[in-house]
Amino acid sequence: MAIKLNIKPYLLTSIFFSITFILSAQDNSKIPLPTNLEQGYPRLYITNSEKKDLQKTIKKEAWAKDVLSGLHEKVDEHVERHVSDPEWMVSRLQMYWKTKSTNVYVNGVDYSHADGEAPVPTVRFTGSRNSATAYGKPKLEDIQPYMDDPRGLYLPNKTKEGHPFEWAEQSETGNIIVSINEDIIGLARDAAFLYWLENDERFAKFSYDIFHTYMEGMSYRSEPIDLLNGHIQTLVGFTHFQVIHERALREVSILYDFLHGYIEANHPEHIAMYDKTIKRWTDQVIKNGVPQNNWNLHQANIILKAAMVLQDNENYEDKKGREYYIDYILNVTSARQWSLSKFIDYGYDESNGVWNECPSYSLGVTSSLTHFIRDFDNTFDHNILPYTPVMGKAVKMMPQYLFPNNQIVAFGDSYYGPISTEAIGDMIRIAQKNGDDALEEDFTGMYRLFVKDTEASGKNRGRRNKGISSFFATKPLVLNPKYKQHDIKDYITQTFNAPNVSWHVQRMGSGKNGMMVSLNGSLGNHMHANGINMELYGKGFVQGTDPGKGAGYLEPIYLEYYSQFPAHNTVMVDGASSYTEMLSYHAFDLLGEYPKSEEKDGFYENITYSDVYFLEPETQSDQSRLVSIVKTGETTGYYVDIFRSRKQRKGDKFHDYYYHNLGQTMSVMDADGNPLTLTPSEEMAFAGGHLYALDYMWDKKSVKLDKDYQAEWKIDMPEGEEDVFMNLWMKGTEGREVFSIKSPPNKAFRGNHGIPYKVDKEPYLTFAARQHGEAWEHPFISVYEPFTSSEGKSISSISGFEDENNSKGFAGLSITHKSGREDMVFSTVDNQTASYGETSTNATYALIGKENNENLVLFMGNGTQLTTKDITISAAEKGNVVLERKDGKWYVHNEIPVKITIDGVANDYPVGEYRFIK
Repeated sequence: MAIKLNIKPYLLTSIFFSITFILSAQDNSKIPLPTNLEQGYPRLYITNSEKKDLQKTIKKEAWAKDVLSGLHEKVDEHVERHVSDPEWMVSRLQMYWKTKSTNVYVNGVDYSHADGEAPVPTVRFTGSRNSATAYGKPKLEDIQPYMDDPRGLYLPNKTKEGHPFEWAEQSETGNIIVSINEDIIGLARDAAFLYWLENDERFAKFSYDIFHTYMEGMSYRSEPIDLLNGHIQTLVGFTHFQVIHERALREVSILYDFLHGYIEANHPEHIAMYDKTIKRWTDQVIKNGVPQNNWNLHQANIILKAAMVLQDNENYEDKKGREYYIDYILNVTSARQWSLSKFIDYGYDESNGVWNECPSYSLGVTSSLTHFIRDFDNTFDHNILPYTPVMGKAVKMMPQYLFPNNQIVAFGDSYYGPISTEAIGDMIRIAQKNGDDALEEDFTGMYRLFVKDTEASGKNRGRRNKGISSFFATKPLVLNPKYKQHDIKDYITQTFNAPNVSWHVQRMGSGKNGMMVSLNGSLGNHMHANGINMELYGKGFVQGTDPGKGAGYLEPIYLEYYSQFPAHNTVMVDGASSYTEMLSYHAFDLLGEYPKSEEKDGFYENITYSDVYFLEPETQSDQSRLVSIVKTGETTGYYVDIFRSRKQRKGDKFHDYYYHNLGQTMSVMDADGNPLTLTPSEEMAFAGGHLYALDYMWDKKSVKLDKDYQAEWKIDMPEGEEDVFMNLWMKGTEGREVFSIKSPPNKAFRGNHGIPYKVDKEPYLTFAARQHGEAWEHPFISVYEPFTSSEGKSISSISGFEDENNSKGFAGLSITHKSGREDMVFSTVDNQTASYGETSTNATYALIGKENNENLVLFMGNGTQLTTKDITISAAEKGNVVLERKDGKWYVHNEIPVKITIDGVANDYPVGEYRFIK
């Protein structure tokens, strides 16, 4: 049971956040500020008038008693000690106790030194932007009191046996300093709350002594100076290298809110200093940061939390009080802190609801924003959702990220896993509160798709953490039983294109036998330098996975390997392909697809394709990737992957095709399945002027050949379960060399998600094909088939064929299936017409599939002509056409006007959906 309080926790934060976002999206007028702001303290989570209701709830509800008990367990021993030893905890704050430094200097991402002298100890700055460190954070009892020593910090060394304590240079200690201070402030915050609730002044004294020491010290601190005068100067806060990590300001504000009454009664002379310090600190968060990504949202949260504990504008000489800072977030755009409306307009594609960051970050932003809108409605009884039409679309598009096993795509700095239902739940709550039955039904049906035991799904929400906020968690989400589960097909489509993040997906089916391929370039935030990257699904697993970020963003292995071409399923040119990771501007162009993005019906369902072009900037290379899914049965199907690559200015040395797949073993074989003899090779390495990434890979073996070959990965499942495989067949050609490689572990899984080995610890087994010279006229032509040990492969043989017209860059495949089906695949470039036997076409992609029962499918992708025995498809303009003969009947889907000739009889067909014609 939740407490029915007129709560204003992070609500106010989210509220004002949403206000901007929403109303500004509606028009450019200034967003009015709320007029009913609470004047007393506390005000963030609860007010004094609501205290009795909270106390009653604690008496009645077991969960509330449990939360209160948990707070006392954390705080009581420290409060009791403080009575007799008031220096014990305070002395463990990380301060410039002796030097009392006011000025901090950093050397880029690392601490350098401090100087200046204040009359009191000042707050110590953290050690590095990079959180990775060889040292551990000591327990409170192991922290040296009043630690301020020229030797640095006295810390345990995690890399040495027994973790002995030693002096560490401050720049080598990561974020230990700020973390210790946040821990101590957290205890003081909880003590402040307990004082307010129970009126035990011992808790107030403990909290105040920590708060005053810290805030008085902060009042003398100045903005850190970057000695390199670099980018860090635009990011630093007063305690941390990044203003989004000024968590201490947020926690200090909560503490101040609950302790304000005590301070007014006992130390009113310091209030002006506290307020001035909070304002200076908040100004620093506004001044620095990054406006064009999720930083803007995080900064807004910190700013508004701080703003809400300030007094009104009229109480300050500079007129910069609570209203000023709220208005700043809502309506003012400065260099590094945008108004919320500009933030939303910049980040979302209004046509499809996709946020312009990698999937994990995109989903996080959408969830945060729906939460803000819901909180706004709860606090001010005003539904602003109608002012934010993009949010409904943003929530509904989330399932488009899902593979058939309900794990999201994970390109860039993402992780595989399910989508969160928080945003969907927020939409339901908003609908319920405002009596919007249609909206409630819409999102309830969606919610049921992703939550088990949905009738009770919200009962424990927000109470896992026994912190102060647990008292103010919203009531459980109760679903209306008359609103039934929707069909997943309402939310996912066979193809989906998101140009604002350079992402295209093809999919068929769901679950184990579903198929899906995801392609991404590098456009937006938290992206990698990966060219045209591919993720591939097969038999219950995302098998051809992205590697994850691997380590912290400043770690060499992230910068030099995980974010670079060789870590991805892509093609690298001359060992040099690279460009800026993180915020990247390198998109591919979508040249063709079938069916059209977001179409839900009216097309042929067993073939999809996409054709994309990418300009690789480092080597000025043209790259083209054509990928297709061909579904041949309920449990069978395969992928076609044709990758062409060439330098615009010629002089190609080599092009490397990389593919990484899950599995404990990988075999490299000839076309007949005989193991190839590979020998150790040092050719794929940094030596020779190539990327550092190559030296993170090891156990490299290779063989040169011009014949067809294949690689096969095995996911060895526990006894009693069928093993899962991925087979890659690739056409041989002159100048080809193939490699088996061990790569750094895949770090994109949190938990193994059913993978039967420690994927984050074991080498990621990698196949590479090197084409010496250009790879446009000698493209990488591949067929991927996932299968299981019980089913076996459905394809019996694959062979390549050449264009009888000798067109350059042509790809031809003949694929024979155990079922008797035979497929012929054609892919041409530069509008050339290719011929083989009785078939000719100028299509970018064409497929002729013949079943042994006379069923037939002809697919022409981005072409004007496809001819085979007794059948001709012709058009005046390029486009997609599918002609199917099934059980003696003919069906067609044509996205362009087309003439079809069958057995000498020609008919013209206007554009139309998949339909019976004869």
